[in-house]
Amino acid sequence: MSRVVVTGRIPEAALEKLRAEHEVDAWTGQDSIDRDELLRRVAGADAIVSLLTERIDGELLDAAGPQLRVVANVAVGYDNIDVPACRERDVVATNTPGVLTEATADIAFGLILMATRRLGEGERLIRSGTAWKWGMFFLLGSSLQGKTLGVVGMGGIGQATARRAKAFGMEVVYQSRSEIDPAVAEELGARRVELDELLSVSDVVSLHCPYGPATHHLIGAEQLAAMKESAYLVNTARGPIIDEEALAAALRAGLIAGAGLDVYEHEPRVHPDLLDLDNVALVPHLGSATVETRTAMATLAADNAIAVLARQEPPTPIR
Repeated sequence: MSRVVVTGRIPEAALEKLRAEHEVDAWTGQDSIDRDELLRRVAGADAIVSLLTERIDGELLDAAGPQLRVVANVAVGYDNIDVPACRERDVVATNTPGVLTEATADIAFGLILMATRRLGEGERLIRSGTAWKWGMFFLLGSSLQGKTLGVVGMGGIGQATARRAKAFGMEVVYQSRSEIDPAVAEELGARRVELDELLSVSDVVSLHCPYGPATHHLIGAEQLAAMKESAYLVNTARGPIIDEEALAAALRAGLIAGAGLDVYEHEPRVHPDLLDLDNVALVPHLGSATVETRTAMATLAADNAIAVLARQEPPTPIR
């Protein structure tokens, strides 16, 4: 039996799969595992099933030892994994694309509605006990019908978000490294544009691109200034794609109308200037947070680890 280290709590269904064939050492603490404890536990591991809260780098791979075969990340994003370091050591790295597409698109569109219809402000008002009265100009928001959604990163989640936008009567433009399937583009009525044009024409900008050096602070002061004053920015991808300090300044100055964030630049810390603003909706990284999705993610990660340990091709390797 091979030894599998699981770096955080995952659904029991995935653990049962792993335990059926291998020895499993799973962290069960409520908080993330301490780095020193993680380095100690991975020693001698044949497989690591990792969460996005753990940094998988050369130090950790060396701590595991030369017998390590696979790192199976329970996430579609893998900015927490040093993939070149894995390749240098002949360690297969995998992720979990596809299974969280619809759940994350739901959150993206939920944030769009929260921001444009000021739902967070309304709930805070009710919970505060502040007196209120219906009126023609009370908490006016912005409608979506006939407006333009700009999707940055038109992969599976971006396309799923665009489908929701289409159902709400929105037009869709997108910026992506490559053209999407022509049939999908026709279905969505989506037009590919450069980022500058997307920012200038969109009423809502939704970020779905992967995070890396090329997308660090992709949205900063210059890009926010290029958006419409009536526009909204939504991020369900990775926090550092946005310069949070620049975003807070833009929201405070009225350069854009509002924002909705599920992820943060220095997660779990949120830039303090954002916390004082009513025109930003903030939720704590809930993109994949359904029972069904998290179970599917963990099970796919387990399948990836089991396949590599059996000297088979994993379902979803990182290319």
